[in-house]
Amino acid sequence: MFTPLELFIGQRYTHSRRRNRFISFISFASMLGIMLGVMVLITVLSIMNGFEKELRSRILGVVAHVTVSGTNGQLSGWEDQLRRLKGVDHVIGAAPYVQKQVMLVNGEQIRGVLLQGIDPAYQSQVSEVNFKMLDGSFNNLKPREYGIILGVEVATALGVFPGDKVTVIVPQVQVTPAGILPRVRRFTVVGISQVGLQEYDGMTSFIELGDAARLFRLGEDVSGVRLKLDDLFAAQSVGHDLQQQLGNEYKVTDWSEEHGSFFRAVKTEKIAMSLILFLVVGVALFNLVASLMMAVNDKEADIAILRTFGMSGQRIMRVFMIQGSIIGVFGTIVGVTLGVLLAQNVDTVVPVIEAVIGRKIFPEDVFYISAIPSDMHWDDVILIGIASIVASVLATILPARRAAQIQPAESLRYE
Repeated sequence: MFTPLELFIGQRYTHSRRRNRFISFISFASMLGIMLGVMVLITVLSIMNGFEKELRSRILGVVAHVTVSGTNGQLSGWEDQLRRLKGVDHVIGAAPYVQKQVMLVNGEQIRGVLLQGIDPAYQSQVSEVNFKMLDGSFNNLKPREYGIILGVEVATALGVFPGDKVTVIVPQVQVTPAGILPRVRRFTVVGISQVGLQEYDGMTSFIELGDAARLFRLGEDVSGVRLKLDDLFAAQSVGHDLQQQLGNEYKVTDWSEEHGSFFRAVKTEKIAMSLILFLVVGVALFNLVASLMMAVNDKEADIAILRTFGMSGQRIMRVFMIQGSIIGVFGTIVGVTLGVLLAQNVDTVVPVIEAVIGRKIFPEDVFYISAIPSDMHWDDVILIGIASIVASVLATILPARRAAQIQPAESLRYE
């Protein structure tokens, strides 16, 4: 497509000393803008990918991928269902659970929480909460000992520590000779968990499965069975198949119904941020168009001479396309290189910035994720690089066409 003559002239115009230094400055500014835009876009997308990965691991590490429960909130014969569900494709773990809303009371401190009854022998198969304990262990939950594990924010709000007592008030009444009273039970704090999510640290507590069944008067029933899959993205298909197999007597849900909207919001935010940051590259491309237009005016006499020697308008057009493309490609390559280096070393750069400004960017007492994670995807890097180069080449078309339309007689009349 491009002959050696066009390549030679185009690259010569790129690094030649122009009489108009302002044109050189605009060209440098456009190259710098492309470089910074590409670098920032790669870095920010990598950080957003890191936050999404961190949130996904925290949320999906503690919630069930698929949940099977009764339509009335109770599941009978859960042992048989558990054995049956473990044989389903993609299922690698299953655990029964009981779940109800209660009030926790310690003196004058009151906290509403979601109380979950779990079996420690099964819980580790479907959740990673067992490995995120500040104090105690899920193995401390033993039948008929009425122990309770609190989220760290729940424990802080109630002002309790392991070994202290809390009162559990169930929102169900019982008739006594003294009248209608809510059901109350004292529990001993046997552990404190910290997941790093408000939903669990500030709103959830755990007790033993049998204790929960007795507290809520479920008999031998449970609320449902939680399943963990080998592929969390298969949750929808597995849930749909289970619903078809089990029928309308059971309710099957998956993680996307409860948390899918959150991850869709994160994805939408990432797309919007990408478009906003690409505007930085867009501004640089406008500078590139302006510098090429001025370069065409500056080289009008040279273009006229080339046309008199028989160079066609299409070849003149290619000369200036090459000149602009060199600026865009060089800026993109440098931007991609710096962006990749920065994205892969965020954990090193951020502490240096924090040391310079004298404070943490994400304080631990304010944000659940106090470190800035980075997860660079090479497909994002390649897409950004290609998009930047293509946009740079397209930006050269208008000035190049302007150069191809120059008439030699008009340009050389006053030379």
